[in-house]
Amino acid sequence: MFRNLGAYLEALERRGELRRVRVPVTSELEITEIADRLVKRGGPALLFEKVVGKDFPLAIGLFGTRSRTAFALGVEDLDELARKVETLLALNPGKGGLSALLGLLPKLPLLKGFFPKRVARAPVQEVVLRGEAVDLFRLPVLKCWPLDGGPFITLPLVITRDPETGELNLGMYRMQVLDQRSTAMHWQLHKVGRRHLEKARRLGQKLPVAVALGGDPVLTYAATAPLPPLPGVSEFHLAGFLRGAPMELARGVTVDLPVPAEAEFVLEGYIDPEEPLVEEGPFGDHTGFYTPVDLYPRFHVTAITHRKGAVYPATIVGVPPMEDAYLIEATERLFLPALRLVLPEVADYHLPPEGVAHNWVNVALRKEYPGQAYKVAYGLLGLGQMMFAKVLVVVDEGVPLKPGFETLLHALRHALPGRDTLFLRGPMDVLDHSARAFAYGGKLVIDGTRKLPEEGEEVPFTPKAHSHLPEDPEALAQRQWPGVWGVTLRKEAPGQAFRLAERLLRTPESAGIRLLLLADHDTALSPEELLWAVLNNIDPERDARVMDGVEGPVLVLDGTKKLPEEGFTRVWPERIRMDERIKALVDDRWAEYGI
Repeated sequence: MFRNLGAYLEALERRGELRRVRVPVTSELEITEIADRLVKRGGPALLFEKVVGKDFPLAIGLFGTRSRTAFALGVEDLDELARKVETLLALNPGKGGLSALLGLLPKLPLLKGFFPKRVARAPVQEVVLRGEAVDLFRLPVLKCWPLDGGPFITLPLVITRDPETGELNLGMYRMQVLDQRSTAMHWQLHKVGRRHLEKARRLGQKLPVAVALGGDPVLTYAATAPLPPLPGVSEFHLAGFLRGAPMELARGVTVDLPVPAEAEFVLEGYIDPEEPLVEEGPFGDHTGFYTPVDLYPRFHVTAITHRKGAVYPATIVGVPPMEDAYLIEATERLFLPALRLVLPEVADYHLPPEGVAHNWVNVALRKEYPGQAYKVAYGLLGLGQMMFAKVLVVVDEGVPLKPGFETLLHALRHALPGRDTLFLRGPMDVLDHSARAFAYGGKLVIDGTRKLPEEGEEVPFTPKAHSHLPEDPEALAQRQWPGVWGVTLRKEAPGQAFRLAERLLRTPESAGIRLLLLADHDTALSPEELLWAVLNNIDPERDARVMDGVEGPVLVLDGTKKLPEEGFTRVWPERIRMDERIKALVDDRWAEYGI
């Protein structure tokens, strides 16, 4: 448990996991480039003490490694989260009456801290700024990537109350700073905050909003967790359960909402559902691509409160690996026991970083009957935010689920393309740029379990990787791994990728291959980048085909940019890249930073 962000930063510094940057740096791109380099090499968190033109220091990389995320959540290892919840959920349905009640007694200490505690005085309200004194430009809000539409608040804890039921929600939604006293609020189609706003619209009310920044890092994590809709339970309860001590909440100074007493900042205000929506974006998102400009509600900030000596917390997202991967892993560990209550045959699951949360899920199951892999896939797709999953790879219990690429190679040994691949349709994350339509697209299930007689038995297959690959004028770069072939091309014509695939699969080098991945020319042929690019750029129902190789069927995934001539009418976004001038600047100043 860390009482607040300051206590966490002090603990990180004692562990040698925090570096102070004492020279002036800019919040426009420079901090992003520094932080991106460190997170990709597993480096320390950073405290920028002097941000040019801003009044507060900035902390970043708070969850930048798996071990640091575990430390932030008060455990030695993220797997402890699952064990903690398993103990709480361990029920004995054969017992009833007094025996059942007595069985619950040993678990009561686990609920210590579950219920928030109301306090009258809050450090976050040591300084109160209202009306004309509100100035968001004093905060070191980052412009993260060159094509971003402006500065974005990236670790906000957005608090709203359901206007009808009174249920609280704490969510994390990026906020683009529009001017001194307003931001856009990125409430996507499926988000709870958006539902609250729609209810306020029907009731003819403005929606009060409070946005906390900082506090115990457990609370920051809780705001990202896909908590199921349980009456009377909010993310404040989840944070209290995880930290073993109640979250201390105070009443906002201008809004009737609870705010974390130990936060660094709180932005208070409202959203008027009758106001015109505002343009938000572009934003370099966790997919590694820019989210295009879209319309979202405007959040009016009527007050800023903050503690004396406040530190502004931030994160960056982009091409993986990024620190959001560790928050995602914390969520998968935390919710594994609950998943097993619904799907008891699931031994484990993992969302590889290359899948940027929703694009790829590996699942291991205890297989007992034919078709069980598909039963599990259907079940997963019906659970909360798992409905957004694009590609699900199912393997037998005991098969390691990470690194993800190794799991995929194993699955291909037992998955005959066409017979053991299944295409579906369903809801997609609104950030998925490749789906056939906004928030709606195709999905793929690969059954990589050992096959039973009813499923057609195992088909003999020896995965191969050839050292010499066929020359083709359109194949810019090629690489094979046992069972997998990666190829890049410069996409210029509709259907080009599949025509190239057809030519390649007629060559002897397609022997021992069950998966052919086609990507754009600027994709590096490492397993991580290739899978990241392809998974981002496919709608499986449209972009996957089973084609003939010299030794049998091959699953071909066209992960190239889709063209209007191919019937794709949506905006195809730019990949995130840092400005070369900023990279050179950081190179020149690296020693000066003292990292």
